[in-house]
Amino acid sequence: MIEIGVFHNGASDLPPVRTASGVMCNDGTLHEVHRSAQRTIVNQIRQGILADKLGFDYWFQTEHHFQPEGAEMSPNPLASEMAIAANTQRIRLGQAANIITWHHPVRIAETAAMLDVVSGGRVEVGVGRGYQPRESEVLGKPFGSTIQDQERNRVAFAEAFDLLIKCWTEESFSHRDEFFSVPPRYTKWNHKQTIAYFGMDKVNQAVDEVLDIGPPDMYSAGNPVMATTTTLKQISVFPQPLQKPYPQIWEPLTSPRSIKFCAEKGVNGYFIVEPSSRLKQNIDLYYTHAEKCGWPDRLNRGAFKYGWDAEKRRGIVTCRYIHLVLPGHDRNRELERFKRALEVQWDYYGPFGFAAMVAEAGEEFTNLTAKVEPETLLRKEIALFGTPSEIVGKVMNLKEEVGYEDFMFHSWFELAGFNTEETEAQMQYFAEECMPELYRLCGGRPNYKSEFPIPNFDDVRAKVTPADNVHFMDRSS
Repeated sequence: MIEIGVFHNGASDLPPVRTASGVMCNDGTLHEVHRSAQRTIVNQIRQGILADKLGFDYWFQTEHHFQPEGAEMSPNPLASEMAIAANTQRIRLGQAANIITWHHPVRIAETAAMLDVVSGGRVEVGVGRGYQPRESEVLGKPFGSTIQDQERNRVAFAEAFDLLIKCWTEESFSHRDEFFSVPPRYTKWNHKQTIAYFGMDKVNQAVDEVLDIGPPDMYSAGNPVMATTTTLKQISVFPQPLQKPYPQIWEPLTSPRSIKFCAEKGVNGYFIVEPSSRLKQNIDLYYTHAEKCGWPDRLNRGAFKYGWDAEKRRGIVTCRYIHLVLPGHDRNRELERFKRALEVQWDYYGPFGFAAMVAEAGEEFTNLTAKVEPETLLRKEIALFGTPSEIVGKVMNLKEEVGYEDFMFHSWFELAGFNTEETEAQMQYFAEECMPELYRLCGGRPNYKSEFPIPNFDDVRAKVTPADNVHFMDRSS
């Protein structure tokens, strides 16, 4: 079995340019970059809907902010996927990832659960710690996290992770830890409706579990809710996800420590640019640790197939850059455009030390910030270029070299310098020419049926006639 997804990172559609220093970035003024970002946001929704229509199984977006350089931009994947969900019926919607150290985890829990409800139980929730200080120090500071102190960031991440699970699985709860107190102990709440509700026999939570009831506060004035010594002990987070006990969680992985964390917590792994030998090494570590921990899984289903288990939707996904030579296009010109786009990506990633990720298993990188050349990515088949038959061959090489039983493969089509039409042509050509052959070679695809009814919004649109709409919008009439 094989499942095929699309990964979208939000690269700029502005043309790449080599600067005087030799570094590649997008070629545009800040005003042009802002306009490009607006197009990217629309394209992510367009292409998510197109992915569903073309038969892809998964759509994954990243979370990235504040980037004029051109490699990536995706500030709110859950919001984008809410729009995709309302216009699709089948594709599963994931994130690689929501950086939960940049948000209050209760808000992430609410928003992800909303997406699960609106999509009819199709959300796959990605979580991450973040690694870029420009993002982490701006967005993480209100929640006490900082990537400039790795251990502090790890503790903040682990606590946010635990709080997410509480929001999704407990009908009413409190949380007291290092970064979050939910609800704060000083939260006054002397509300007669709350007292009446939890006073009903049918509610399986007693008033004194939710409220610490006290007399009026002689030092406070105002309404009874506030002029009180009664404080709130627990909250309920609404909505909870349709999927029980909660949606499958994913995390982009690089380090052995993170791989072990995910194996221990029942979290699926997402590897993007590792060559086959390093990917196999990392999958081996994940499975060895999962077995040691008793095969943790949100549904307690026990061991799962090596690499990927299509029936259980458990294991490890890998992703590759894809660029097909479309009919009538010059191969050499397309290759040069592809390489320039890859160079924009890696002139951005390189300074963060990601050169180590493209090393083969056992290969040591002494210079972690060494420039990663496009030729290296192509030679290691991290970036796949060619005709449909060439692409299919390279994808199958990856499956066989790593030893996947079932296979979960994600395609990365959007790249710097390619416009909407070009990216969507790549998606369509891959779906038409590569996917049928991959299904044949891998023994087909799973035939999932939605566990939950998918909301239908088309009937609402049909009820609004143009005349109704004009009357509704014209407040002066």
